[in-house]
Amino acid sequence: MSLSVQHHSENQEFTVSQDGHSAELSYSRPADGVIDFTHTFVEEELRGQGVGDELAKAGLAYARENDLKVRTSCTFMAGYVAAHPDYQDLVEAS
Repeated sequence: MSLSVQHHSENQEFTVSQDGHSAELSYSRPADGVIDFTHTFVEEELRGQGVGDELAKAGLAYARENDLKVRTSCTFMAGYVAAHPDYQDLVEAS
């Protein structure tokens, strides 16, 4: 499946629409130079197809391109970042 992830900065979210169904990765900008991924939602019909992973990759690529440190309030994103060591450099030091 080829997905097109859209970034809607005005709504602070990354989205995917596929066959009338949608998924989103929401974020906030709590401080200068920081992005906090707060919520991931994938409609039932799109689950199990890697849609959440694609949203995560898009959000983390955006963080890297914009020199942002990452917080992962969303448990899905926390797990994704923990499972992918190549994103550890983005994680905000506590």
